[in-house]
Amino acid sequence: MAQSIKFFELRTGAKIPSVGLGTWQSDPGVVGRAVDTAVKNGYRHIDCAASYKNEKEIGSVLKKLFDDGVVKREDLWITSKLWHADHAPEDVPVALNKTLEDLQLDYVDLYLIHWPVKMKKGTVGMNPENFLPVDIPSTWKAMEALYDSGKARAIGVCNFSSKKLADLMAIARIPPAVDQVECHPGWQQTKLREFCNANGVHLSAWSPLGSPGTAWMKGNVLNLPVINMIAEKLGKTPAQVALRWGLQKGHSVLPKSTNPERIKANLDLQDWSIPDDLFAKFSEIEQRRLVRGEFYLHETLSSYKTLEDLWDGDGVGSSD
Repeated sequence: MAQSIKFFELRTGAKIPSVGLGTWQSDPGVVGRAVDTAVKNGYRHIDCAASYKNEKEIGSVLKKLFDDGVVKREDLWITSKLWHADHAPEDVPVALNKTLEDLQLDYVDLYLIHWPVKMKKGTVGMNPENFLPVDIPSTWKAMEALYDSGKARAIGVCNFSSKKLADLMAIARIPPAVDQVECHPGWQQTKLREFCNANGVHLSAWSPLGSPGTAWMKGNVLNLPVINMIAEKLGKTPAQVALRWGLQKGHSVLPKSTNPERIKANLDLQDWSIPDDLFAKFSEIEQRRLVRGEFYLHETLSSYKTLEDLWDGDGVGSSD
């Protein structure tokens, strides 16, 4: 009997649903339909962010789903994220309040620092002149206050290397519950995963399919021969194989789709598993980080001059 992996327990005791709907790059007018379809087909985890600029539309759909009795608030897990321009301690609660207002919620289940990057208040885009020195300890203290207030039921980070996570844990009163990062069969995050497992941090995967719809990322995991071979043997889609790999590795996955059939298929991961002999084949896949973060580098204006400064030995893969 295949192991059912519907939740992962966080250090807070809360149970995060193992599959969530990603909403990055889901256009206004489309994202609402995707959320509606997802929840009506059994999704209980929606991954949002202020920087995606679609939280207001998602909030309208959530309210209707609650009002219509489709689902109760306590049955859903809603994640959102703090953007670079809101890292100043006084701006952190204001940013969450705006997210809560847009989502029409009293609390989020998880609030994350989106990147270890700080920019001037009001900044739009990535002009290096707007970078400020990163000060994670002061931002984190403000995040801890949100946890204390109950407006964020859990707090964590995104895109933190194992070293940055260790540095944060060394000073945190409330340790991060989650590190949400790029993770898929083509970038398996081995070093970071080992650190998270050893330190009680849940790893959550954005772009678990390698963002096949994002041309500049050049990383369609669904075309990998190993994935296709396994999919054929198991009678599953390549996407289902990539996602089930994530669940069996022990992390939650956040596939983004606005296609109703793919939204449904991406949740069909529970009544089957990848057997050990096929699971071992994933180690043969060449590793390459798709989002390397060059846009955060600058010789004089950024806290990060090189990719090594940003990723601290966790690497970028085959072109290190």
